[in-house]
Formats: sequence, structure tokens, C-alpha cells
Amino acid sequence: MSEREPFTAELVLRAYCQGIFPMGHDDGSIYWYSPDPRCIFDLENFHVTSRLARTIRKGLYEVRVDTCFEEVMWACADRDSTWITEEIVQVYCQLHAYGFAHSVETFFEGQLVGGLYGVSIGGAFMGESMFFRRTDASKVALVHLVERMKERGFILLDTQYNNKHLASFNSLEIPRSEYLARLKNALALDCKFV
Repeated sequence: MSEREPFTAELVLRAYCQGIFPMGHDDGSIYWYSPDPRCIFDLENFHVTSRLARTIRKGLYEVRVDTCFEEVMWACADRDSTWITEEIVQVYCQLHAYGFAHSVETFFEGQLVGGLYGVSIGGAFMGESMFFRRTDASKVALVHLVERMKERGFILLDTQYNNKHLASFNSLEIPRSEYLARLKNALALDCKFV
């Protein structure tokens, strides 16, 4: 991505199609990343613990899709250190308006308590961030996301970087070259998130 090119929804879509994603920094700049290795979920090997499965069966949380996208973004940004800047929020809200960015939200007693957001292109979903205000609220959203993707024929869930939280769901680190091959196959599909 050219440093002089304006940061727009169109630029972000082009970047995702090349395996690149943006992150804001404290100095107000936006930097571009394509990590090697890349972390993904193999949808067929996604692991839900028995404790989390019990929580889901209890129906404690109501799950919704795309009802409060911007609110989810700001909730994800509400932490000591964040890469989600105001400029990032503006552009991803445009992507949401264009039908590419989506949120999965969990509610408890009518209040937003967890969720995640990301970008959907073809048969790929690029997960960006999650948040929770109650135990397991973001995990319930992630399980719903995976179920939705499988139902609709998606084949790639990109999580960018691995961490202990994602590893508990059986995340997988793969070489960038393999990621790009999987991305190419996913982009060739015509899947609908909503």
C-alpha cells in the first residue's frame, strides 16, 4: 500500500484481497501488516469446550448480527492500548454500509455485553477484534460466527495473530504462502454473510 494513498474503504478491501490489513498507531499513522506465520481457524477443527457448550445451551445470551456495528467497534477499542483509531472506525463503518464489514453481538437482559467484528469478502471472513463485558460473551459470539460461516459455505476465518484465547479454540498458525493460497480459493467463492 502506498503511504500517500488516502485511507479509504476501497483501499482496505484491496489490501485484504492481498492478505494485508491495517492497524492504527498512537502517532495517528496507519500501518499495514501481513504476518508470517498467519493465524486462522480451520472451521472443521474449531474446538468448543464442554463448559462453553453448556453456557450456549443455557441460552444466557441473545446473539444478533449487524444491529450495532459501530458500538461494537468502539467497545473493542475501549482498552488501555488499541489500534482501533477514529479513522479506522470511520472507514470500517463505510465497509459496513457497503455490506462488507459485519458484527456479531451478544446481549444480556437487553444490554450489549460482548461481540466481534470483521470483514467478509467471498468465502473469507477476516476477524478484527472482540470484546466482552460478561463471562463468555465474546466466546459465544465467536461460536455463532463459526456456525454461520459453515452454514453459508465460507472456508477461511482469518484471525491474523495467535494468542492464548484463540488457541483454546484450536487456532492454527500457517505460513503466509499457505494463507495466501487459502485466501485466493476463498475469494473465488460467492458467499453471503447476511
